[in-house]
Amino acid sequence: MCLTDVKRGQQVNITRIDDADLRTQLIRFGIAEGSAVRCLERIPLGPCMIRHNRQELAIGREAARKIRVCRGTA
Repeated sequence: MCLTDVKRGQQVNITRIDDADLRTQLIRFGIAEGSAVRCLERIPLGPCMIRHNRQELAIGREAARKIRVCRGTA
């Protein structure tokens, strides 16, 4: 499933990032394949808010569709 399918409050692990530029941007924030994140909020037709460690990020809908995740513990 992709990040846009995650429900609010759900914890997931990132398994794949399907865009090289997006992967580079996320690595700058310390997020890569294998990282555990929690969905803080899903804004309808807007960004997905996630938390990784103590930082919160808003990821646009198009970018979130390129991030593959699986259920896990964060």
